[in-house]
Amino acid sequence: MKLPGFTRLLKRRAGELGFQLTGVCPAVSPQGLSRFHDWLAAGYAGEMRYLIDRQAAYTHPRSVLDGVRSILMLGMNYRSGESVAAEQSEGRVSCYAWGTIDYHDLIHERLKELVRWYHQQDPGARLRGVVDTAPLLEREFAQLAGLGWVGKHTLLLNRQQGSWFFLAALLSDQLLEYDTPYESDYCGSCRACLDACPTAAFPEPYVLDATRCISYLTIELRDSVPAELRDGIDNWVFGCDVCQEVCPWNRAAPAAQESQFAADSQQYPLDVVRLFDLDEAGFRQRFRKTPLWRSKRRGLLRNAAIVLGNRPSARGLDALLKGLHDQEMIVRAAVAWALGRHRQVAATEALRARLAEESEPAVRAEIQSSLGT
Repeated sequence: MKLPGFTRLLKRRAGELGFQLTGVCPAVSPQGLSRFHDWLAAGYAGEMRYLIDRQAAYTHPRSVLDGVRSILMLGMNYRSGESVAAEQSEGRVSCYAWGTIDYHDLIHERLKELVRWYHQQDPGARLRGVVDTAPLLEREFAQLAGLGWVGKHTLLLNRQQGSWFFLAALLSDQLLEYDTPYESDYCGSCRACLDACPTAAFPEPYVLDATRCISYLTIELRDSVPAELRDGIDNWVFGCDVCQEVCPWNRAAPAAQESQFAADSQQYPLDVVRLFDLDEAGFRQRFRKTPLWRSKRRGLLRNAAIVLGNRPSARGLDALLKGLHDQEMIVRAAVAWALGRHRQVAATEALRARLAEESEPAVRAEIQSSLGT
């Protein structure tokens, strides 16, 4: 038996550890499971095979913790300031990655502390803390725990916190006091997020086609970005915040309380020209502990090339001329496309010279397209 008020004490401890949102729900099959299956069947997950491979595991939280009975859903703010206008050779980075730490590392440490506290109160409890890597439909359970509603941009919205927060969960095999599920939807007739998306990634409200989403294209996609979507990326080099920036519920969203989420001058805005000076060792040293590591060097340089193609400049041209000889095929292909946008004699000459020695068909095709041959 739990002591009276244990759930209240658990939430209070979570708040002390930096979680602004707390709510508890039963560990049941999520109501949106069929929508998730339909979304996968439509192909909207793209190359995120881990979602398809673990599809059955999302059926019930017991796949995350055997014998689970309750889930404490948690939210932590990460909005660390206003977005700034990037210069010609700078790339925009999604707000959650402006700091010097990967949020997974920070939140996992807080969850470990929460687990230790829980075990001090109940040594026999079986627990597991997770943050967006386990087969758990976090937004469904957050809504069931009373934290908010899923907006038309498919992110969880809270009337006080907006959507600038990470979701995490603490699963327990013990019974906790459950909160009232969130039943209201305050999006109304607003279409701001849908209409503002640069790549038209929302086929309908509450549905995201990840294969067109800039966050997917710059982070999850391992191949070349489809040519028809490159213009829409504009100067986003890692992630995208457009749908959140235009959301009315985010106008008064509070700032993050974690200093490690604060914008670092080397991280945002990101000088994409300097990225072409980094070899694998240099990339690892600079980005290993940050969210940008997920794109790997080849992915981030591919994105940087697209940014420089969308916003041609003298500095950008010099970087692209160097990138045309990069060891990574995917980087050379993006650079070849970007050089075609510069329309400079130096770019044309470099492309012709590279074509004479390039053996990769995909890169050759990009060069030929840029040269108009």
